[in-house]
Amino acid sequence: MPDSPHGSHGRPPTRAERWSAFRESPFLPASVLLLIIAAAAGLFAGSYTYAMADPTPHNIPTAVTGSYGGPAARRFLDGMEQALGASLKLHPYGSREAAVRAVDEQKEFAVVEASADGRSIGVDVSGASGATVAQVLGEAAVKVGRATGTTVTVHDLKPSQRGDPRGLAIFYISLAAVIIGFVGSIQLSVHARALNPLERVAFTVAYALLGGFVIAAVVDWLLGAVKLPFLESWGILSLTMFTTGMVFTMFNTLVGRWAMLPTWGLMVLLGNPSSGGAVSWPLLPSPLGEIGRWLPPGASVNAQHTAVYFRGHQHAFPFLVLTGWAVVSCAVFLIWRHRHPGGRPVGPAHAA
Repeated sequence: MPDSPHGSHGRPPTRAERWSAFRESPFLPASVLLLIIAAAAGLFAGSYTYAMADPTPHNIPTAVTGSYGGPAARRFLDGMEQALGASLKLHPYGSREAAVRAVDEQKEFAVVEASADGRSIGVDVSGASGATVAQVLGEAAVKVGRATGTTVTVHDLKPSQRGDPRGLAIFYISLAAVIIGFVGSIQLSVHARALNPLERVAFTVAYALLGGFVIAAVVDWLLGAVKLPFLESWGILSLTMFTTGMVFTMFNTLVGRWAMLPTWGLMVLLGNPSSGGAVSWPLLPSPLGEIGRWLPPGASVNAQHTAVYFRGHQHAFPFLVLTGWAVVSCAVFLIWRHRHPGGRPVGPAHAA
């Protein structure tokens, strides 16, 4: 006779037996996923809204040159801080050329040059450094100039490219590399589960190189939205895809089937809003502006942004961040590869 639904002796199942049956059924992980997906939806909306809905300047690095210490210029600068509701981090330079070079090196977001009498002020913003920051500074300068009786001239030193008026194309191509990078690793885990560790790393390298090429080719050659320094941009996109793919692989090694949770949290909920791509870091809430530079999405945006708009002034830091995450992820995966749910038996003992 088949077992009775009420237990081995016809009695109703106990609470422990019901829980044991539920735990071994597919309904437990499905129920957990139900709660996780709902929480993720709220966190996703909340993280982006927190970072981007009301960008507010905090400290804006600004180069000053000329007679910036005179009373008229001082009134203008004080008025700028009041209008912005933030402090300008003023750094004096001996010449306009030196101040502009600091903008190219992304140390400053604007140059304020005061005439000898302080009655005439030139404000050089940099749209490529951050369209939102440039807009906020330019609008505030005109408003304060009228209020203080100062003649203000606003000029954009580094305008964004014609196909990228808001500077968002860099964010979008970096976002594509981040997300497709770890989604590719997920798909390898599902559809190529039997790959051994070095094979998995090799295929991650392969799809990263091919995916980075296709992203750059579509944006530049096919759409003509942004003129990219192709080889450099391709390299940054490929390194980004490889890094995020290996980050998922690392978490898959450490926490198994729940690897999507820390990967999504790190890359999407925290990394993308804090990357500085959609909203420049001086306008982000302070903690995000600091954290974002140390995460793969922020490093990718920074490297790509410099490659496109500030050629010749590339920094090592974003590449070190991406490489650091990739090396740590590969090391964790290879050292604890026996914990990874993929792979296949190798060697003559398993030939049968």
